[in-house]
Amino acid sequence: MVRHRKPAVRIANNNETSSSSGGSESSFGSRTFKFLSVWKTGVGFACFLIAVYVSTLGYLETRVNTPFDDDKVVIYNGLQVPDRYWGTYRPGVYLGIKSREPRSPVFGLMWYQLAQATHKGIRHWCDQNDQLATYGWLRHDGVTFGEQLISDPPHNITTSFIKTPGGEHGGHWTARINVTTKGNTNVPFVLIWYAALDESLGPAAPHSRLWYEDGAILGHTPQLHNFRLNLLPYQGKLLHVSHSEGHAPGLHLLKEKFYALLKVERHSVFGRLAVLGADDELNDKDKDINFVPVQMIVETPFVMDIVYTTEDLPTPPLKADEYTTELEHKKQDFDMEFEKKFRLNEKGYPPEDVSVAKAALSNMLGGVGYFYGAGRVQSHYTREPVPYWRAPLYTAVPSRSFFPRGFLWDEGFHGLLLGRWSLDIQMDIAAHWLDLINVEGWIPREQILGSEALARVPKEFVVQSNAAANPPMLLIQLAHFVRTRPHMFAVNSPHRNTLDRMFTRLQAWYQWFQTSQKGEEATAYRWRGREDDNLQLNPKTLTSGLDDYPRASHPSDIERHVDLRCWMFAAADAMTTIADILQRDSTKFESTLYQLGDEDLLNELHWSPHTQTYADYGLHTDGVRLVRQQPKSPSESVRVVRTVTAPPVPRLVTSAFGYVSLFPMLLKVLQPESDKLGKMLEDLDKPDLLWSPYGLRSLSKSSPLYMKRNTEHDPPYWRGQVWININYLALSALKHYGTKKGPHAKRAMELHSRLRDNVVRNILKEYKRTGYLWEQYSGEDGKGSGCKPFSGWTGLVVLIMADEY
Repeated sequence: MVRHRKPAVRIANNNETSSSSGGSESSFGSRTFKFLSVWKTGVGFACFLIAVYVSTLGYLETRVNTPFDDDKVVIYNGLQVPDRYWGTYRPGVYLGIKSREPRSPVFGLMWYQLAQATHKGIRHWCDQNDQLATYGWLRHDGVTFGEQLISDPPHNITTSFIKTPGGEHGGHWTARINVTTKGNTNVPFVLIWYAALDESLGPAAPHSRLWYEDGAILGHTPQLHNFRLNLLPYQGKLLHVSHSEGHAPGLHLLKEKFYALLKVERHSVFGRLAVLGADDELNDKDKDINFVPVQMIVETPFVMDIVYTTEDLPTPPLKADEYTTELEHKKQDFDMEFEKKFRLNEKGYPPEDVSVAKAALSNMLGGVGYFYGAGRVQSHYTREPVPYWRAPLYTAVPSRSFFPRGFLWDEGFHGLLLGRWSLDIQMDIAAHWLDLINVEGWIPREQILGSEALARVPKEFVVQSNAAANPPMLLIQLAHFVRTRPHMFAVNSPHRNTLDRMFTRLQAWYQWFQTSQKGEEATAYRWRGREDDNLQLNPKTLTSGLDDYPRASHPSDIERHVDLRCWMFAAADAMTTIADILQRDSTKFESTLYQLGDEDLLNELHWSPHTQTYADYGLHTDGVRLVRQQPKSPSESVRVVRTVTAPPVPRLVTSAFGYVSLFPMLLKVLQPESDKLGKMLEDLDKPDLLWSPYGLRSLSKSSPLYMKRNTEHDPPYWRGQVWININYLALSALKHYGTKKGPHAKRAMELHSRLRDNVVRNILKEYKRTGYLWEQYSGEDGKGSGCKPFSGWTGLVVLIMADEY
């Protein structure tokens, strides 16, 4: 072998030293080959890196709208849940009925005053601009029936419905409309009842269709098969009827389509009369009938039954006197169940106060909707917003007039009341929310599903960012039910099985918070999504749920938010509770709970020895104000911008004493013997700070931004007004500390009693005065403000009256 190797070496050496052209060409070719090999390897490696980058980028782009990879929590839907199949699931209209199917036909009510149609217009969507004296559910059990009063002076419209279960297609239901006029005078009035198909999911035909025949609305869908709506006068005179079969471009344009179908004709009694006529758009062969309105001119007082029937149910539908009798039975059953659940009569509340509490619960139940569609979302890796996956959402809404859609942290509070009334309903709602979690563990905080919901949202709020959180109140709510009603989660029980399916999603959501909202220091957290546009007096923190509550004046990565830290303590506590009852490993949750419950660590990050208060930390100055900026050119408009009179420095935001300062108490982070708790209770009782005769103010009267506008167009929101959800947390905490052994127990319980009376007294007074529950209440005179009716967390007044937290 040695002998063979040596000649090869000599040949190589000869080639290297030879001056012949053949040798040079051979050497050049060798070097070229080596270069090409290296170049190809480099190019290949670069292409590989590019491919990896592109595929990684594509993977990251799709994570924002990729569903969580596990079994769904909701395993029964549609006709598989027959008792909740039909309902008043269109809370954004004054009366709207649909089923829990994505392609359900929808039914609804419109009306107008014949003599004043040009002045008041047609009522359809719940709208604050309609200026109704009051409207809302007086009783609603969430499943079988409801009764609502709508006051549109000089008329009162009482609507009710009762469901008749049975059969394979959802059973029957009857809706009654009772119109009276002040003084019981006989006045012509116009009612419109309609049926429509939602084509936002694509054309309904040929699988679904609607038509009018022999005085009734008829229809067919694959789920319901054939159905019929009979419009049956029960009392009073029906003066004139007209109908149309038309094509509406969407559910959000039904009223506009109704206007377009009206034709003027001569009438022997009314003279010129607007009646429904043919739809010229149906000449287009691509358009099918998806909207059938029936206009009825009636003479008040007038009562009509709308009776929905299917072919397979032998039980006759309720109508006329039978309906009247059954409605009274339903109301009595509701009253008995309400007293059993909340014991307000037993606690000594007078009947008129109990009626308000029933209305508060009923408005929340009547504000439960069923939505279907896909929101718009965006992540750091997507250039443009992308659609989320299409999904259903069964949820309560904060306000039928202003927020008729799902909000994540609101639902956490809604469920405390809904779950006390019916844990079945609330576990179903929570399950729907958790099925909206994506593979990252993120849940969009605002759900805008379907054309009706989208039409009512300002453009700037449509797209949801996957960096944006919302307080994990839904998780805390579930743990609350486990603690207070453990027997409902016994082994093999339906609710335990549901909670078991929820667990991996809850765990992913919890972990998403821990990674995405972490601060720069250990055990610190920061709400993402704050942006400084130089137009806001204090940039909003929408993700916290407290919107314009004053934070550090100049958003930065060094911020530490004390409320979020406390939310994470409560979330770790909730996960520990849920893991324990499900016999899952709770070690890592307990570890975080112990760490975040360490008062010394909390104080290092958020306690101010100077003001003796808890506070956020960040780049801050109180030297800010709004000034009118003169245009630099004739083409520019005058703007109101923020000016800074003192430079910001890293510091605790101690000047903003308010709800955020209370979170270590609100979420029970502090130990009962804590001296910091004692100082907080002392401050809580000061009228020049947060205490008012109407509840705790959101911001201290001593704060520089108390009741200050945030921009030229944004009035104060969380800057002094009384909010019921935070007052509920305060009452829950005060009762907690009042029943624990410690030096502050007596004072906490005394504050609880006084605060409860203040909150309850004011809400009841304002409801009786205005006919509404309100979004917030003034800390100065207690008057309701914000939007109305606010059927969301203000309804917690029922639990406050019942003294249940």
